[in-house]
Amino acid sequence: MAITRPAPPGPVRPDERPGPDAPAGGPGPERDGWHLTSPVALTLLLLVVVVAQGPIRGALSAPVMQSWTTVFVAVVVQALPFLVLGVLLSAAIAVFVPPSFFARALPSRPALAVPVAGVAGAVLPGCECASVPVAGALVRRGVTPAAAIAFLLSAPAINPIVLTATAVAFPRDPEMVLARFAASLLVACAMGWLWQRLGRTDWLRPPAHAVHEGGSKGEAFWGSVRHDVMHAGGFLVVGAMAAATLKAVAPASWLRTAAGNPFVAVLALAVLAVLLSICSEADAFVAASLTQFSPTAKLVFLVVGPMIDLKLFAMQTGTFGRRFALRFAPATFVLAVLGAVLTGAVLL
Repeated sequence: MAITRPAPPGPVRPDERPGPDAPAGGPGPERDGWHLTSPVALTLLLLVVVVAQGPIRGALSAPVMQSWTTVFVAVVVQALPFLVLGVLLSAAIAVFVPPSFFARALPSRPALAVPVAGVAGAVLPGCECASVPVAGALVRRGVTPAAAIAFLLSAPAINPIVLTATAVAFPRDPEMVLARFAASLLVACAMGWLWQRLGRTDWLRPPAHAVHEGGSKGEAFWGSVRHDVMHAGGFLVVGAMAAATLKAVAPASWLRTAAGNPFVAVLALAVLAVLLSICSEADAFVAASLTQFSPTAKLVFLVVGPMIDLKLFAMQTGTFGRRFALRFAPATFVLAVLGAVLTGAVLL
């Protein structure tokens, strides 16, 4: 007579293991936790708005809020078309123009490659969000880092989209466009030559491959568009909110005091450009709204912002390494302020 032995129990899957609060007789019933999803959050926000519509309407009707809303909407509406156009063109060039093209077009001598790369920044009609990955691609293709740095700094400031937006933002000051072009190109070339003179190879980490490399060009294009729209659009909104708040909330006496001292005005707008991190396709409209400040101080804002701000520091750290960014950011800030002040003294 054969004895049938029970089969050994199989491995228990993680979802079948009893939890600490389950009864001893077996696993307890499954209980799904409550999660705050986007539709739920939107519904709760709409309910709060409906319930509190009286106080909200009263707050929005206050003169200070009306002034804030006017400045915010004006900045966003003026800057948005240039932002969208720049993102589309930037994604098209970054994806469909091979980086090897720039490597072949640059002179072999680094001293000559720096100004050529600086002028070549005009062919990338996008914001600084696009210039960092393109500069990383240039370094991967064998372009000298000094030329890649000049391209990195000039591209967001001297391309046609940014210069056209600057002309629209300053319709009565056409010299502001020339001053921005000259100062930005001067600082970009100076930083490239400074790196060629003092830079060390161990400061620069070889950039990793771009995210879109290896995929289809269509996926890369729309991926680049989504990335730049989310980043640049978000910073545009934040910058417009900051400009509107500065115009509506800051006492006029404070702004007059800061604007009345040339040194304080220049330093204040330079620091503000770093903190706001506005896309270069929209920063001219924010600068134009700061009517209390001198043209030279506004030029400092326009030159510093596209070269070094909080988001650029993070992107440069991720692309080229922390050792590079910690040395590159302070030097760029100082040269950008000095270059803008000197150019403003001559042209403005």
